Amino acid sequence: MISLPLADTGGQDLFINVCITGLTNGFLFALIALGYTMVYGIVELINFAHGDLFMLGCFLAWTLVGLATVAAGTPLAWSIVLLLLVVTPVFCAVLNAGVYLAVYRPQRSAPKLNLLVSAIGVSFVFMNIGQIWGGSQDLDFPRLLPDGNLLGSSSALQLSWADFLVIVVTVVSMVSLTVFVKLTPLGKAMRATAQNPTAAALMGIDVNRVIAVTFMIGGLLAGVASVIFALKIKTIGWDMGFKNGLYAFTAAVLGGIGNIPGAVIGALIIGMVRSMSDTYFDAQWTETLVFAILIVILIFRPSGLLGAHTREKV
Repeated sequence: MISLPLADTGGQDLFINVCITGLTNGFLFALIALGYTMVYGIVELINFAHGDLFMLGCFLAWTLVGLATVAAGTPLAWSIVLLLLVVTPVFCAVLNAGVYLAVYRPQRSAPKLNLLVSAIGVSFVFMNIGQIWGGSQDLDFPRLLPDGNLLGSSSALQLSWADFLVIVVTVVSMVSLTVFVKLTPLGKAMRATAQNPTAAALMGIDVNRVIAVTFMIGGLLAGVASVIFALKIKTIGWDMGFKNGLYAFTAAVLGGIGNIPGAVIGALIIGMVRSMSDTYFDAQWTETLVFAILIVILIFRPSGLLGAHTREKV
């Protein structure tokens, strides 16, 4: 058996807890990154509004929970968690599809720079809506999940219900999304549209419908991420979408944007690096370390860790 390279059991426990924290944070970023990579994989649009869509999902969840007073860990609290995991993703999916139909679809034949600037504009609109909705101060999200360590109160290792929920939901989302894209007729239509929209249309595929569904799926993932994030972090704010969206986008690029497993791997790497840096180094160097690793990897793997090398279409 291989032992951890630390001096004592306490050091090993700390290292494992740091790894657990890194994994859960990485899975949180992965849920957001999956939405980025879905949209880019189909229409090659970097949807910078995705992070702020995630923020609005958090505010909706906060508003819904505020309508009722409930004790954490009770059957009613778990019922509310399930309700949030249904209502919030649907809200984000409809909103994301609406943005596509109103803003992006009329510009599909325009230069990609126009779409990029439009995405930035939508991001600012969402941020202002969030500031009006929740105010300029951070908000405390009500506690719904039970306290306690799933590994036992006597264990030095810490795994909470929130950590467990993050891991399970992310893994299920990734597997379900992969199966959907690989095996279903609509998933095959998405892959055909991503490869060549014109040829896909000539083969009878409704390209506009496929892209709209892609935005809806991206919104669903943002909604799921917003609920899990609020339950785990318990603090939300109108500006949270920018930073978390930036980390998620970086994860998608690191893993190979457009690649579903790559987005998850990239997010896990970022989560682990952040956790290790915050624990063993000065926290103010965390962002520097994360993006330095990104730059180094992209120097040797310009398409990302799992990204495929493709020729530019002309």
